[in-house]
Amino acid sequence: MSNTYKDAGVDKEEGYKTVDKIKNAVAETHNKNVLNSLGSFGAFYEIGGYRNPVLVSGTDGVGTKLKIALDMKKYDSIGVDCFAMCANDIICHGAKPLFFLDYLACGKLDADIAAEIVLGMVKACKDNHCALIGGETAEMPGMYQPGDYDVAGFCVGIVEKEDIIDGASIREGCRIIALPSSGFHSNGFSLVRHIFTDFTEEFEGKPLYETLLEPTRLYYQPVHKILEEVKLCGIAHITGGGIIENIPRVIPENLCARIETDKIKIPSIMLELEKRGNIDRKEMYGTFNMGVGMVIIVDHKHAEKVLNLVDDAYIIGEVVTGPEKIELV
Repeated sequence: MSNTYKDAGVDKEEGYKTVDKIKNAVAETHNKNVLNSLGSFGAFYEIGGYRNPVLVSGTDGVGTKLKIALDMKKYDSIGVDCFAMCANDIICHGAKPLFFLDYLACGKLDADIAAEIVLGMVKACKDNHCALIGGETAEMPGMYQPGDYDVAGFCVGIVEKEDIIDGASIREGCRIIALPSSGFHSNGFSLVRHIFTDFTEEFEGKPLYETLLEPTRLYYQPVHKILEEVKLCGIAHITGGGIIENIPRVIPENLCARIETDKIKIPSIMLELEKRGNIDRKEMYGTFNMGVGMVIIVDHKHAEKVLNLVDDAYIIGEVVTGPEKIELV
């Protein structure tokens, strides 16, 4: 009797079912720039209307937040997280997301689970006017256990060369403005899972896992709303390494981001984690976003306008002269 791929643990039919479940929704993210008819081994995206375009790319995954989603069998937010972690990075340079590709790996493919994850990406792409133009689903028995999934993505955006935001124009006196996060986003979950061991316990009136799995906030719309009216000096996405590691990435030499910590609105779930785990506050600021998902640095003359453009934005500090690139006071 001859062997088949299915005998080795790979079910091609389940892969076909996944495609059938997502293809119409994915097509809804496409625009006139997506040239589907040109080939099937690569995705084509036509660029036009720019004088001196620069492509900005980013890739990321969801990390061990995925473990909570798999344990709780709640998959709808994971695709949003994957897209957001990639797109929020390129937005820091003033780029507009153009297209996104995903990579989904598992031990044994379940078309319903895979489709639910990808449909989350579709939702995020549509919210950000970005096309989901391709992806890869890899069923790898022996590498992953049945029920295990890993998710990663790749996003490409575009910006005029003259409009690139890289922190070079940051000066003393610039204001540092916070855009709130929606929770932990997709960072620090190895520590979260170490402290919180029962995801079904009640926290503030609902199961804890619902708070932990809150999707990463998408910042394209508020940031580009600001960029239409204000020239920004720097933007930092507060991801792995928290506030302490990410804000210095955009601060020029001999300048310092002076952060007034008493102004930061720390989410209650993070305070609960800090308390239960007896975690030092500095460790918290160096691991989590602490409620600040994105930081905008702007000339002090334009700070009030930024606050008026985005309802939940608020000032958390200013740029001063100093040898260290960040100071928490």
